[in-house]
Amino acid sequence: MELAKTYRIETERLLIRCYEPGDARKMHLAITGSLDHLRPWVPWARQEPKEQEWMESFIRLFRGQFDLGQDAVYGIFDKKESELIGGTGLHNRIGKDAREIGYWINVKHTGRGFATEAVRALVKTGFEIERLSRVEIRCAPGNVPSRRIPKRLGFRHEMTLKAHATDVNGQPADTMVWALTRSDYESSPIRETALRAFDFMGREIAI
Repeated sequence: MELAKTYRIETERLLIRCYEPGDARKMHLAITGSLDHLRPWVPWARQEPKEQEWMESFIRLFRGQFDLGQDAVYGIFDKKESELIGGTGLHNRIGKDAREIGYWINVKHTGRGFATEAVRALVKTGFEIERLSRVEIRCAPGNVPSRRIPKRLGFRHEMTLKAHATDVNGQPADTMVWALTRSDYESSPIRETALRAFDFMGREIAI
């Protein structure tokens, strides 16, 4: 069990944190308003829309997994926490000392660099605080905005897994695997990313 140390991250424009019960309405509005945007690329969006009560259960599951070290799912909020801009995570599904970063953005906020800002913050957090050895991003080859992010941030395209997923029509679809190792990170400009991080008690973590 690898318990996440980081519960809250503050960047220049964003607050990235573990979900709380009061976030259910914000999540519901962000997801239901973005379904046409998300469905082609995000498998869980194909099961939406769900009722707000279901979102409450979803958030409870996320929090439980976070606290137990099973997964680290974060919401991306504006600094005032008035709106959910999107979601991300350091997903515990690719092996020891490694995480996969996933991300989605509320359609109202696309094209403003928020996903890139969030990924930069999670990469630095992953290597500097969580002491990871490897970070991956996986995306569909046809999702051009998504694949630009790892390329822009210096990830290497290691492989494309053939027929590894399914598309919106249920047909086999390929998955690109982008990776950044600790040695890659040591020479990356991501190291200079300005952020503040906090643990589950709200104490600031020295970086």
